[in-house]
Amino acid sequence: MMMNEIAACFHCGQPVAASADWHVRIEGVERAMCCPGCAAVAQTIVDIGQTSYYRERTGFAAPGDAGAAAALVPAALALPEDDPNIMSDGDARETTLLVEGIRCAACVWLIEHRLRQVDGVQQANLNVATEKLFIRWHKDKTTAAALLEAVRSIGYNAWPYDTTRHDAQLQKASRTLGRQLFVAGLSMMQVMMYVAPEYMAGDDGTLDAGMASLMRWASLLLTLPAIAYSAQPFLKGAWSSLKARVPGMDVPVALGIMAAFIGSAVSTFRGYGEVYYDSVTMFIFLLLASRYLEMVARRKASSALSRLHHGVPEMAQRLAAWPDLRDAATVPASTLIAGDHIIVKGGEAVAADCVVVEGSTAVDLSLLTGESAPQRKVVGDAVPGGAVNAGSPVVLRVEKPARESTLAGLLKLIERAGSAKPRIAQWADRTASWFVAALLLFAAASFGFWSWHDAARAWPVAIAVLVVSCPCALSLATPSALAAATDRLLGKGVLVVQPHVLETFHRATHIVFDKTGTLTEGRPTVQSVDAIDGTRIIGVLRVAAALEAGSAHPIARAISASADAHGAGAASATGLQELAGQGMEGMVNGVRYRLGTAAYVAGIAGSPVPPCGQAAAHDAPMTTVWLGMHGRWLGRFLISDALRPDALQTIGYFQRLGKKVVLLSGDQQALAESVAGQLGIKEAIGDCLPDEKLAYVQALQAHGGVVAMVGDGINDAAVLSAADVSFAMGSGAILAQVHADCVLLDARLPLLADTARSAARTMSVIRQNLAWATLYNIVAIPAAAFGVLNPWLSGVGMAASSAIVVLNALRLRRS
Repeated sequence: MMMNEIAACFHCGQPVAASADWHVRIEGVERAMCCPGCAAVAQTIVDIGQTSYYRERTGFAAPGDAGAAAALVPAALALPEDDPNIMSDGDARETTLLVEGIRCAACVWLIEHRLRQVDGVQQANLNVATEKLFIRWHKDKTTAAALLEAVRSIGYNAWPYDTTRHDAQLQKASRTLGRQLFVAGLSMMQVMMYVAPEYMAGDDGTLDAGMASLMRWASLLLTLPAIAYSAQPFLKGAWSSLKARVPGMDVPVALGIMAAFIGSAVSTFRGYGEVYYDSVTMFIFLLLASRYLEMVARRKASSALSRLHHGVPEMAQRLAAWPDLRDAATVPASTLIAGDHIIVKGGEAVAADCVVVEGSTAVDLSLLTGESAPQRKVVGDAVPGGAVNAGSPVVLRVEKPARESTLAGLLKLIERAGSAKPRIAQWADRTASWFVAALLLFAAASFGFWSWHDAARAWPVAIAVLVVSCPCALSLATPSALAAATDRLLGKGVLVVQPHVLETFHRATHIVFDKTGTLTEGRPTVQSVDAIDGTRIIGVLRVAAALEAGSAHPIARAISASADAHGAGAASATGLQELAGQGMEGMVNGVRYRLGTAAYVAGIAGSPVPPCGQAAAHDAPMTTVWLGMHGRWLGRFLISDALRPDALQTIGYFQRLGKKVVLLSGDQQALAESVAGQLGIKEAIGDCLPDEKLAYVQALQAHGGVVAMVGDGINDAAVLSAADVSFAMGSGAILAQVHADCVLLDARLPLLADTARSAARTMSVIRQNLAWATLYNIVAIPAAAFGVLNPWLSGVGMAASSAIVVLNALRLRRS
């Protein structure tokens, strides 16, 4: 450096004073820093293993002081404990991260095992299809930063999930793998040209010694690019797993590649012995081709999830002074708050849950519910976040911030979908981990035997054993099938929240249905109102509507709608107390009332149920709701709720499968039996309180039953949680039914039958995949050990085994 040249700070680019003496060693080079703040930040970046930041940055960082060092670390390189991506659950913390560098199932296995070695980690699951890592840990035993460092210590990077970063990561990984595949293919073709003369020489013909030596040296040079560049995924994966002391699936692959290459190189230098350059390059090419196919399959298998993430608009057009001014300003969607007004033009997505305040349009809810037909929305109608305006521009009032929108809630539920594995996947992972260890021992034993029996064949046999094995096929068998099936279901409006849904639903023995909102439309209407003992009907409606004003139950909405229709006027209730499954109690104008079942209201009325004139006959079965006060009965509501038109077909489908169908309802026994009779359900149990529903399901389970529970999710939280597998009827307003294992977003019963069919097909494909992977290894490994398969044929078999598993799983997306 010239004496008059002023050094620039390597971190922020500011000039470094001549008297400054702050330096940080970055990638083996001492770099000058302008101040202790920049030095502290740079040292932190080095300490957490992110020196690649300096190679990949597009500009200098902002300067700072030592006290602000932590804040100056690039946001993507750290995850503070108060980060909004970290959720609290008592003493536990959990978050979902995006992992960079996932190559195959071997990476998933390695990362999960490394994290589970960290003290305090309660759960670590990486979804191979979405590349999203769910971690749950004890807040007092470890930190988010320590977990990120554990991931980085084995050669991977993890970040808070960001759609833009994920897209960029996928494109980068695709380009890199494509280049590696191209180099491997080019090397393979060139090497084949040089080994072809020796193959074509025939049994009694030999090449000139000088020509044979030239061919070998040329093959060595042409194989080097494949080893140095194309084989990096396997070599890096093997090194990472060995560093973590958990031999992963890349280890036998890397050993096979390097053993064949080193053995060939030694023979080339000596001038005699076998060479396997053609086998090495072919193996690398075929295995990369298999991984490229797997990567494409993973993206296809998570395409519906990707559409959901891209359905969240990043910007919105806010009308700051509406209705006085109509000037729109583009603002980040994350800054919207309740009460803001936005304008949404045709073709644009709604950034948050809103209400139409001006205009009318049609909205496309297919992203949320799977229903393709646009729905008409006018002033006063709710529009969920994530809906797409398919018509004219409308002005909307924001009801909730974007982070609490319907689509955001849906995405949070999806986050849970990849946070655990079904038992069959756990079995496959355990089997694959033991398989690797056993394979290494078997390869060593094979080498030892052939060294004693026929030393010339020991090396190629050991290479063939290492190469032919396919632990990846075992680990891919289940997740690839589950990812393809759940993606297809999500596209149709079925959100699989828990990973065991398809496995458990397939073996369910009992299908238990709630009635209201499940087998019925969930939109009951008041058919008649009877006043008792001279009470005015308007008064009965006013009091009942006041008691039900804050309830989301369908019957409460029916009573409120009837009161509005009769012009009953507004009243307010205080001291409200709800007794689940029985009714509501509260004070209206200083008087205590009860609204609910006859037994519940009799507790305050103090006398038996009074006789009432029969209401006019109705085709639909009726639910009876009573109103009373201290010492007096006031009125009766007769409410009907039409059966879903597809209920009979769905019930029949499960009965034909041999499942026992049960109706379990909180309504009167007579009403439950009436609905069951119309649907052909043989067992109907009414008058059930929530704890009685729970007890019934637990009794079935105690006698060996596998219970699938289907409910509307409003009063069924306990029984949904207790069932072996549970389904909540969902819509944009009730996506947060987190007690269920699966949500039928469009609230259509045929989706339940579709899920059952998908479950059967998925389990069949998983069994096929596992059977193929097992059979392949049982046949191929002994064949290689006995010298029947040479190294290049072993490579073909290994790559084909993984490809078959993935292609078979992809059939589920089309079925």
